[in-house]
Amino acid sequence: MTQELFIESTKRNYLSNIKIHNKDPFIINKNIFNSRLMLGTGKYKNLKEAQESIEISGTSIVTVAIRRAQYAKSLGKSNLIDGLNWQKLWLLPNTAGCETAEEAIRIAALSKEITNRIGQVDNNFIKLEVISDPKYLLPDPIGTLKAAEYLVQKNFNVLPYINADPILAKQLEDIGCATVMPLGSPIGSGQGLKNINSLQMIIDNSTIPVIIDAGIGTASEANQAMELGASAVLINTAVAKSKKPQLMASAMKLSVIAGRNCYLAGRMTKQKFSHASSPKEGLIKNL
Repeated sequence: MTQELFIESTKRNYLSNIKIHNKDPFIINKNIFNSRLMLGTGKYKNLKEAQESIEISGTSIVTVAIRRAQYAKSLGKSNLIDGLNWQKLWLLPNTAGCETAEEAIRIAALSKEITNRIGQVDNNFIKLEVISDPKYLLPDPIGTLKAAEYLVQKNFNVLPYINADPILAKQLEDIGCATVMPLGSPIGSGQGLKNINSLQMIIDNSTIPVIIDAGIGTASEANQAMELGASAVLINTAVAKSKKPQLMASAMKLSVIAGRNCYLAGRMTKQKFSHASSPKEGLIKNL
C-alpha cells in the first residue's frame, strides 16, 4: 500500500470511529473532544511529516510551544501553526522553556494572540510547564502551583504538567485547574510508565480529567495508561522520532481506543488457579 492510500484508509477508519467516541465523550471544562489522543508538534523531521502524522492520528488537540510559535513569527517563517486545519483541531498552547512561575505567566499571556490568529477566540486553554532543572527536566511543583493559581484567577483553563504526585494533583484540582497532567517517566525518555502506583492514586482520587503526559514510547504503553483509567494521553517524541511517524501515529490512535474500551469494559477477576471455559455437563463418558 502506498503512503497516499494508507493516509486515505486511515481517514476513513477515523470517521467510522466517531460514533463510538461520541458515546464516551472526552470533556475538558465543558469542551467536548472526539479523540483521547493528544499530540505534541516538536521534533518532526519536516512540516509535511508532522501534518500527516497529526491527521492520521485522529487527534482533536495538538500542543504547540508559545515560544516556538512567537519565534517563527518574528522571523517571518512558516510553522505548524500555519499548516494545520484549525476548523478540525483545538490548539493547546504550552509554556515550554519556562523556568519560573513568573516567566510561565508572562508567556501564557501571549497565547491569546496565537489562538485569536487561528480563529479560536474562545480558546483559553494553556498547558502549564514550569521546569527549572535543565538536566532532568522535571516539573517544579512549587512554581507550577503558584503559576496555576494565578492563571486560574485570570480565567485560563489550566492543564498543568506535574510529577506523579497525588497530593500536588489534588491541590491543583482544588484551586480550579481543568485537568492534571502527570508524567509517566521523564520527558522524551520513552521509558514508559514508571510511576504506576502514584498514577493510579491520582486517577482514583481525581474528579477532573487525568492526562498522562511524557515518557510513553510505544503503543502498548499508551494502551496501559488508558487501561489504568486515564482520561487521555499526550504523546510527542514516540511518534515524531519513530522510524515511520505516520504509522506510529496510527498505532497510537488504535491503542488509545482499545485501552479506553478495555477500561470501560472492566477486566476479568484474576484467579489463583485455572478454570475451564467449557461446561462439565453433557460430557460423553462411555463410548
